[in-house]
Amino acid sequence: MPTTDYLNRQTAYLAGGCFWGMEELVRQIPGVLATEVGYTGGVTPDAHYEQVKTGKTGHAESLKVVFNPQQLSYRHLLFEFFRMHNPTTPNRQGNDRGSQYRSVIFYLNEEQKDIAEEVIRAVDSSGEWEAKVITEIVPFKEFYRAEEYHQKYLAKNPGGYTCHYIRSLKLGETEQ
Repeated sequence: MPTTDYLNRQTAYLAGGCFWGMEELVRQIPGVLATEVGYTGGVTPDAHYEQVKTGKTGHAESLKVVFNPQQLSYRHLLFEFFRMHNPTTPNRQGNDRGSQYRSVIFYLNEEQKDIAEEVIRAVDSSGEWEAKVITEIVPFKEFYRAEEYHQKYLAKNPGGYTCHYIRSLKLGETEQ
């Protein structure tokens, strides 16, 4: 599956806890063109929030990121992903608990898979996290767009709950 289209855009799918907290931070990264929150990685077709929040669908709250690879590499995007959530806690970010809050990179092709594996090795060996990174790397299958009230939630509701913030880790500082 190609990740670059004729307009020179690439797409990534990431999960690292509550999707609206991640979305707010990712939207601010130079080179990000668009974001959308939704549900990925489960077995229930046409998943929606009321189903996913039970933790029984297998879906993770996820973020679709469309970016310009001339301004932002996939590798650098992944390093930023590891700065904004704790990739060492299974099924948990902040107060949010359940399999829908797990850390996952959904890859679109072998190149994305290889880069994800390289970045995880680099993050693990950096010593920035006290525990081992447990982020899953799984093939992308389907993305179900979340309800409109979840889209850009923190932009619409400044001061709303989030457990995401940019940590001052020195991950991939030379990556572009």
